[in-house]
Amino acid sequence: MRSAARGIYLSIALASVTVAAPVQAKTLTAVMHSDLRVIDPLITTAYITRDHGYMVYDTLLAIDSDFKVQPQMASWTVSDDKLTYTFTLRDGLKWHDGAAVTAEDCVASLKRWAKRDGMGQKLMDFTASLEATGPKTMTLKLKEPYGLVLESIGKPSSLVPFMMPKRIAETPADKAIPEQIGSGPFKFVQTEFRPGVKAVYEKFTDYVPRSEPASWLAGGKVAKVDRVEWLTMPDSQTAVNALQSGEIDFFEAPPIDLLPALESNDEIVVRVLNSLGLQTLGRMNFLYPPFDNIKVRRAALLAMNQKDVLDALIGNPKYQQICGAIFGCGTPLATEVGSESLVKGNGMAEAKKLLAESGYDGKPIVVMAPTDVAALKAQPVVAAQLLRQAGFNVDLQSTDWQTVVTRRASQKPPAEGGWNMFFTNWVGADIANPVVHVTLSGRGKSGGWFGWPDDPEMEKLRDAFARSTDLAEQKKIAAEIQARVFEQVTYLPLGQYNGPSAWRKELEGVLDGPAVPVFWNIEKAD
Repeated sequence: MRSAARGIYLSIALASVTVAAPVQAKTLTAVMHSDLRVIDPLITTAYITRDHGYMVYDTLLAIDSDFKVQPQMASWTVSDDKLTYTFTLRDGLKWHDGAAVTAEDCVASLKRWAKRDGMGQKLMDFTASLEATGPKTMTLKLKEPYGLVLESIGKPSSLVPFMMPKRIAETPADKAIPEQIGSGPFKFVQTEFRPGVKAVYEKFTDYVPRSEPASWLAGGKVAKVDRVEWLTMPDSQTAVNALQSGEIDFFEAPPIDLLPALESNDEIVVRVLNSLGLQTLGRMNFLYPPFDNIKVRRAALLAMNQKDVLDALIGNPKYQQICGAIFGCGTPLATEVGSESLVKGNGMAEAKKLLAESGYDGKPIVVMAPTDVAALKAQPVVAAQLLRQAGFNVDLQSTDWQTVVTRRASQKPPAEGGWNMFFTNWVGADIANPVVHVTLSGRGKSGGWFGWPDDPEMEKLRDAFARSTDLAEQKKIAAEIQARVFEQVTYLPLGQYNGPSAWRKELEGVLDGPAVPVFWNIEKAD
């Protein structure tokens, strides 16, 4: 009966997303880790929106598999005093509406990105001017030498500095762009976009790829299929069934407990594409009680236990790692400073004591709990139970992930549609240093990430790291930053994990990457 029900569900799901593709079009069908609803890649840090961005838009620079910044849309030169960077667009760049890409477009795009992104904000702190100095030339002048200019513009993950036409990039940074016009290898098919059902992309036939081989997000982005369709299947078992039967080609994030069925299928490839892994984390809202009180935040931190979270989220030692390093274990900046209670899970008694002393009045804390993304279901449930054990009154509100993505941007009180806590995951590329790690921003309501801690001391430390060019000094500053994270409870690092993807063997050329599943370079056999 259960199997029959799944079969019916699969038939309905596939029927609902089937649209006649152009005759002879080669179509790649994929189930991503989440449904796509927000399509402006600068409005949210949600990874599904970032992934959509890489389909439609291109970047000036990109990171290759050696962690080096490479030219993508543009090359660059640097003055001897390290204060002037000149970027020159390569030939053949067109927008999807046929217009040529200009330097003015790219300057407007960088400026909009820099208003939204933590690393972009920090770059602008050091920037004296950024302007188009020719049809294909941009000049960035610094107030003082800054060592992360190229790393900022070549940033691989949320928020990515995607290039857009000037008329679109001039949209206010807090408002969604009105249309999806990029210069990337695929075009977004707006007429076929059905949130909750599917998103469709078509090959941009006028795209001129770079001549170098594809390497992570750098090199030639050669679209080798005509269409890519992202199908929404909230039920993971349905997606697994569809992959095994050949009704879909690619499943980005199969749950760990369903991997044995895929690994035993000779027609399926299962592989971790992102070797840097992910950090899962909790974030509290600093604007409202009770988490505006550092003692309450500290009690919540002491109540957490990484092992409990990871066992519920992953449940397989092969793919999970207890890790107290906010910049990721095994990285140059890794340290365990301040993380003892998290990694040992021995802080509950102290959590109860501290909460009792904090003045917490027992008012329910609103914890947002997405139910439709396998990689985000377990964390709020486990954390809610741990918080209750410590003495918190928890209101666990179940919803879909896209509602969480929208709601977490609200600065309204929890009783008026706001929130107190949510959980998410960062890929390793997004936490690798204090500047790219947007969760560390101490800019408060005016420019910080969701939760909005106001911490000038943190900003001073991040600036000091940005100015430093000595690895030993950078490690020292990074350790000071980690100590402050745990002192102020800026966020709750809850461990690391790897999530494999799965696809049918008819697909060749699936690329590894630092963060993003990409669909260029993939061939699909007949």
